[in-house]
Amino acid sequence: MSKVKICGLSRVEDIVAVNRALPDYVGFVFAPSKRNVNVEKVAQLKTNLDPQIKTVGVFVNEAMITVAEIYLSGIIDVVQLHGDEDDHYIRLLKAVCDCPVIKAVGVADTLPPLPQNADYLLFDTLSEQRGGIGITFDWNILHDYKGPPYFLAGGLHTDNVVDSLNLLTPFGVDVSSGVETDRVKDAEKIEKFISLVRGNQE
Repeated sequence: MSKVKICGLSRVEDIVAVNRALPDYVGFVFAPSKRNVNVEKVAQLKTNLDPQIKTVGVFVNEAMITVAEIYLSGIIDVVQLHGDEDDHYIRLLKAVCDCPVIKAVGVADTLPPLPQNADYLLFDTLSEQRGGIGITFDWNILHDYKGPPYFLAGGLHTDNVVDSLNLLTPFGVDVSSGVETDRVKDAEKIEKFISLVRGNQE
């Protein structure tokens, strides 16, 4: 069954919503973004998060030592790299802190060369903003994909996530703006999204 990751949490209300819906992962964005949070905020939010839910820290071209320090502090369980980090960066990071790594890959018309050292890939729509634009790419590009487990991202929402799972078998699906109303997380949309993903695979 595909896992569910709700990304871009930033408020106490978001934690209440995910504790009720119980996704497999939640994401906190440490990179510049309208959903940006700092270490202190994430530490505060995690104290109220259901321990069943794994936390993912999202970084864009951050200094490796900073990422390692945040991971080793215990506030995130997984590192997600959304910038230009290459296999050398990933290899060194894992040597320092032995963290699970999701590496985001921007997809346009074809799959670009893929990193080799990440535990998971995350396929998102290619954009200057490094994701979070709410636009899908052509999922058929992944039809014959053979490689590390991957998360499918980019424009997923309650009206299309079942279609994506009928076509592909990702390790997980990742959603942020697709479960928001007026740019804040919507508890009802989160619950519906997770229900659709899990109900489609029973």
